[in-house]
Amino acid sequence: MSNKSVPTEAEYEAATTRRQIRSVDKNAPDPLSLPNIAELIEHGQITIGTFGTVGCAAVASGTLKTAAASGRHKTLAVLVRRKGETLAQLLTRPELAIAMALEDKIFTDEVNLSRST
Repeated sequence: MSNKSVPTEAEYEAATTRRQIRSVDKNAPDPLSLPNIAELIEHGQITIGTFGTVGCAAVASGTLKTAAASGRHKTLAVLVRRKGETLAQLLTRPELAIAMALEDKIFTDEVNLSRST
């Protein structure tokens, strides 16, 4: 009697083959250039997901490289996804907000609008 929860060797090979076929081509063109996000994730993170009552949002945070804030982790941008906004549009806004934070020290927070950051 075979155990249905344990795959046979043939089933395992078939599943492994499917995963290899579905892999992303490493030479695929980059449809969206996000240099500020790329730099940020070297020293921080960007999180996109559902946050409590806020709904879908993008949060970008990282370690600032300025002399005054050396090694200090700070939230650079909190952006709430707008109605009808595509993922590409949602990623473009933090890209611009990160640039404003790093270059002009302007931090965007669409969740805590009444609080100064």
